[in-house]
Amino acid sequence: MRIKTITLENIRSHVKSSIDFKRGFNCLVGGLGTGKSSILYAIDFALFGDPLTRSYHYLLREGENSAKVAIEFLLNGKAYRIERGLKRQGKRISQDVENLSFYEEDELIASMKNEAVEEQLKAITGFDKEIFREVVWVRQEHLKELLDMAPRERQKRLDQLFGLSDYEVAWNNIRGLQKEFDGERKAYEKDFDVVGIEKLEADYHNAVQEFMVLENETSNWNKKLQEAEQALHTASAKLESLEQMRKQTEELLKKESELKTKLANTQDMCARLVDEIQSKIVTINEFEQRLGNLETQLESQRRRLKEVGLPPELTIQELKHQLAAFDGQMTNIKAEQESARKETTTSKQRVSNLAAESKCPLCLQSLSTEYKSHILQHIEAQNKERETRLKELQKSLYELEKLRNTANEAVSDFQMRTPRIENAQVRIAEETKSKEKLEKEFEEYQTQEKTFRAQLEEIRADIAKFDRVELETTWKLHERAISQYHATKAKMESTESRRRDASLKIEDYRERLERTQQKMERVKRIKKLLEIVGSIRDAYRSIQPKLRTEFVRVLERVVQQVLDKLVGEEGPILFARINETYTPSIKSQEGYEREVAFLSGGERTLLAFAYRFALGQLIMQARTGHGLQILLLDEPTESLGREDRSVDRLAEAIARLKAIEQIIAVTHNEAFAEKAEHVIWLEKEAAASRILTEK
Repeated sequence: MRIKTITLENIRSHVKSSIDFKRGFNCLVGGLGTGKSSILYAIDFALFGDPLTRSYHYLLREGENSAKVAIEFLLNGKAYRIERGLKRQGKRISQDVENLSFYEEDELIASMKNEAVEEQLKAITGFDKEIFREVVWVRQEHLKELLDMAPRERQKRLDQLFGLSDYEVAWNNIRGLQKEFDGERKAYEKDFDVVGIEKLEADYHNAVQEFMVLENETSNWNKKLQEAEQALHTASAKLESLEQMRKQTEELLKKESELKTKLANTQDMCARLVDEIQSKIVTINEFEQRLGNLETQLESQRRRLKEVGLPPELTIQELKHQLAAFDGQMTNIKAEQESARKETTTSKQRVSNLAAESKCPLCLQSLSTEYKSHILQHIEAQNKERETRLKELQKSLYELEKLRNTANEAVSDFQMRTPRIENAQVRIAEETKSKEKLEKEFEEYQTQEKTFRAQLEEIRADIAKFDRVELETTWKLHERAISQYHATKAKMESTESRRRDASLKIEDYRERLERTQQKMERVKRIKKLLEIVGSIRDAYRSIQPKLRTEFVRVLERVVQQVLDKLVGEEGPILFARINETYTPSIKSQEGYEREVAFLSGGERTLLAFAYRFALGQLIMQARTGHGLQILLLDEPTESLGREDRSVDRLAEAIARLKAIEQIIAVTHNEAFAEKAEHVIWLEKEAAASRILTEK
């Protein structure tokens, strides 16, 4: 595994920084508080997400509410990218799962869940959070942590990392398994069925004999039940058919009653209609008789008109016009009469005046006797003519008055009788139409009556088909069939229940026998297992010390190799020794052996580095199947000086560790950084870290 890039946003002193790492020895250099260690913290957070302490306050930049970290690494020719975020909620800082993503190349392989990302990371890289923090990342002031432990504590811790503690756990677990198997064996040997297996076999054979007898009885009762069931089925089918017929008959009786009611109503309606039709005929006859009388009277009036010389076909309006003409003529005659009378009176007055005086009535001149006589004759002649005319006028007036009276009577009679005639005609038409409607309705009801009678005869014929005696007989047969069926069924069920009980008893005996056989077989297997488990437990007890011895031997060799490189040809020859508790010591060339507590500060640092490096290689090989590929060092130059070149030798040794693909070291020692292949300088401006890259 090789880290390619780490990007930080609002992480400690980093506002927004991006650092590129190379293959080989990378060194982060800077003064105190420039943000060097923050990059290692960010790598740990990006990979695993869990805080180093109980909270994330050590990561989130002060005054910010969110932060992001993205790491890109390469492994087996593939590129991977993990993105994580932090968010502040009140006083609490938590991981922002919405910004949690794990990509292989550009394909998303896990997100939103920390467990899913850890699972994918372990499957790809082979190490988990514990291996990373114990082996890969050597934190500041933790380089000598294992050296300073008590021997037994160190042995327990390294046995866990090497996986040797699993053998101890297995040895203890197997002891519990031995006790469990032994207790099971003793319980089986005291089991009631195992002790009395012969009696159990005899009871089983007796139960089988009883079951066979009950099986035969059940078969016989089953046949009888089938016969009873068939008889019941036949009776039920017939009863169902008759019940269906009964229901149909009841429906037919209802229909018969309904038809009778409809027929009676139809007959009543026909009778009522006949009465109404007769009544209409009487009414029509009365109106026709009345109309005839009125028309006769009207014809009589027309004959009178004809008798007096008036056209009989005149209408009322024309007669009224004629009356108006008569009134005009009479008025003229009366005026003419009045004029003649006045003229006659005037003439008589003239005659009287002439008789008394012989003067002209017009000019008052004296008249001669002859002329006077002539005038008197002339006046008398005129008076006679007037008398004659008055008589003629009187006759004309009489005749006109007669005509007028006759016409007036005709008008009055026409005015009185014409509406009566029209009313009679209307009533005759209405009554005739009503009679025709009643006759049509009567015909419809007669048709309905015929239909109802036909339906009634058909229904009565269907009703006659139902036989109640047969239904009652079938009911009794059905009840007997039910009784027989239930009695047979009860006996069959009783026998079947006994057979089932016998079957369950057989099954119980069989299961007990099988379990007993299994228990006896289990006892045999347990005895063999106890022998095998005892052997395995002894093997686990003996293999752990052997493996530890082998680990110690390899560890001592690797530590010596690294230590030789660190000391170099110029330094004193130091021989590393490691005992069964993984406790290292140094033996000088003169043969003096010194424990770690009695080494100088520089010697302890060199030994601690060689020790941690060797442990990392072995633990990774044991846990993942491959050696240490990446190493993170935080201030590894503790207690080393420039004067004795111990810093230079450590840096040179790290640079020569080609077995590790990538080393990332954090230091403030510029002499140490000079040996790195890739140097990254960090500065701090305005409380923010700034990245500078060299070579």
